[in-house]
Amino acid sequence: MSRVLIVGAGLTGSLCACLLRRALQSKVQVVVWDKARGAGGRMSTSRPPEPTSHSADLGAQYITATPAYAQSHSNFYAELLSAGLLQPLDCHIEGLQHKEGNKDYVTPLGTSSVVKHFLSESGADLFLEYHVTGLYRRGASWEVERRGGSETFDAVVLTMPVPQILQLQGDLGNLLSVKQREELEGVRYSSRFAVALYFPPDVVFSFTWGARYVTDSHCIRYIAVDNKKRSTDAPGLGPSLVVHTSVPFGLKHLENDKDTIQPIILQELHRLLPDLPQPSSIKFQKWRYSQVLTSVPNCPGHMTILEQPPLICGGDAFTHSNFDGCVESALSVLKALKGSLDVQQNT
Repeated sequence: MSRVLIVGAGLTGSLCACLLRRALQSKVQVVVWDKARGAGGRMSTSRPPEPTSHSADLGAQYITATPAYAQSHSNFYAELLSAGLLQPLDCHIEGLQHKEGNKDYVTPLGTSSVVKHFLSESGADLFLEYHVTGLYRRGASWEVERRGGSETFDAVVLTMPVPQILQLQGDLGNLLSVKQREELEGVRYSSRFAVALYFPPDVVFSFTWGARYVTDSHCIRYIAVDNKKRSTDAPGLGPSLVVHTSVPFGLKHLENDKDTIQPIILQELHRLLPDLPQPSSIKFQKWRYSQVLTSVPNCPGHMTILEQPPLICGGDAFTHSNFDGCVESALSVLKALKGSLDVQQNT
């Protein structure tokens, strides 16, 4: 049995774990490490401190399927729809530029439910708050170092943002070709801030839209009544409001701290929505790596750093930043890893 480590419990990592289990069954033990306190990555659903408000999606907001992907990834969409984890978007989003033929979906239980579904299906051993610091080749295996210890694996898949891959200590740097290093160093991400505001159960907003793209603000780009967007108004729970800043604002203020940025966002929010009631709590999130602006050339889906023992990079940096980009990358990683593990198990 091959022991495979997937670093990153976001969408690509969870899909890789699930596809690997389905393809190789008992031939593989899948382990997933993530430095965060919860699974989801940028598909992050945040719950309020007090259970009196709806949860809020602080990262990805909805899933858009083009006609081509709706067909080629139909099994993934069908699986999530039948599990009740996806449903068609059914609320009004002001300023949404809808392309003919595209289908928009929301996640009734929050975007992190999609990641948790694939992790559950994978049967992987999930370890949170495991921060990987280095990779060291030890003959036919990898010693993976983390804060507080190290373990050995037959294969490693890295799905975290590319800058974090390039920061790893050990043998990775020496194994990268000049071309691979150039391609990885050329990946660019947008950055943004997100704020969730949780309201008491008796609050009713004066506006009717479920979400809105903002064009007349120096910092806010998007606002959503998250429970309305997801069509999940549970009785006895107050609404939640999600605010995303624009890419230029995120880039300009990336190194500023919460105490500096949160008041600016909230002041601008009250300018846009002057009748907004007082929230019972607020959650602030900085997305240093929000969406990929410049991916690896030709969108290969993955990058094989070493075939034996296998070391493979995957994620939206090798495709594009959305649900289907992550599916494409996971399928690509699976193909490469399956080939390497077949060789490994036959020698």
